[in-house]
Amino acid sequence: MATGNTSSVTEFILAGLTDQPALQMPLFFLFLGFYVVTVVGNLGLISLIGLNSHLHIPMYFFLFNLSFIDFSYSSTLTPKMLMGFVSKKNTISYAGCMTQFFFFCFFVFSESFILSAMAYDRYVAICKPLLYTVTMSPQTCLFLLLGVYGMGVFGAVSHIGNIMFITFCADNLVNHYMCDILPLLELSCTSSFINLLVVFIVVTIGIGVPIVTIFISYGFILSSILRISSVKGKSKAFSTCSSHILVVSLFFGSGAFVYLKPPSILPLNQEKVSSMFYTAVVPMLNPLIYSLRNKEVKVALKKSLGRTIFS
Repeated sequence: MATGNTSSVTEFILAGLTDQPALQMPLFFLFLGFYVVTVVGNLGLISLIGLNSHLHIPMYFFLFNLSFIDFSYSSTLTPKMLMGFVSKKNTISYAGCMTQFFFFCFFVFSESFILSAMAYDRYVAICKPLLYTVTMSPQTCLFLLLGVYGMGVFGAVSHIGNIMFITFCADNLVNHYMCDILPLLELSCTSSFINLLVVFIVVTIGIGVPIVTIFISYGFILSSILRISSVKGKSKAFSTCSSHILVVSLFFGSGAFVYLKPPSILPLNQEKVSSMFYTAVVPMLNPLIYSLRNKEVKVALKKSLGRTIFS
């Protein structure tokens, strides 16, 4: 690993999703549609939670922040990707590349830990309902949120510090539609073994710790649900967790999607497909899942629409 970034590279060229001209405009409109739904869905959910006082409880406090994170990291990457579809040469400055990469890491790490905080909230609600108000106090929620964004900063600083020690060669073509750690490491002139080791450690912390927390929380939740005698009680308990389980499966399961996907029709390598799922599909689906599968959100939406129509 080099002792500093002695590269003379001042900008990078992003290869984009595909080099086939016939696919550029269809993909542009497809991902533009995804982005519009993402922005409207997440900002709509943020507004809905903010405007309805009966949603001012810990569960929706974390959902508010999940929507903010989804909107933010999608906005960090998608506009540049859309520009790549309509530009002959999609370039990004070195500073711009590092900035994009920093915020991408920050929001992805934050999403991992906000999902684990939401799992803990569901654990307390189901396993310790009588102590829920005391345990999930505003101070506790704020402490958990600071931990979420603190881990986001840790992930971003660790990765950006790692990449700053790379010496880039003359080749500045990034085989991706965004600045990500592995495509950038491919441009290194020196051995990147230490850099890859750092990536492995940081990603293990960023994914492993939340997954373990979520599995432990749902282990206790499942144990509590099985002790409930009534079918109605079990159904209600499961319904409070179903949206979160689906969101967790989509987010953490996207890695498995890379290896289990059928032969690709589009000429995209596995890394691009995986990143595309994180950056475009998951942020779009999260607000839809919580809106369509959550009774309280649907009631709040109807009330808000009613106030708007009759005001």
